[in-house]
Amino acid sequence: MSFPKIDLTTFFLSISSAAFMGLGEEKGPDLELAKQNIDLLELMYDKTKGNRTPEEDRLIEQLLFETRMRFVEVQRKVAKT
Repeated sequence: MSFPKIDLTTFFLSISSAAFMGLGEEKGPDLELAKQNIDLLELMYDKTKGNRTPEEDRLIEQLLFETRMRFVEVQRKVAKT
């Protein structure tokens, strides 16, 4: 059985999903896990600069924005409890 080749878009989405999983509230957020995945997404943003398509640029910028905003939101909720 062979698996389809992973492209950059799928990789970015995978990292973002892992960050959002860390921010989930079912068992309580794991901010360390979320931050590590956001850092990984930021690393990929820097290291792939100039080698992405315009669609990949928009995607990673949107994913970074959404995961950072959600991280701050969850971090504030945790601080209040």
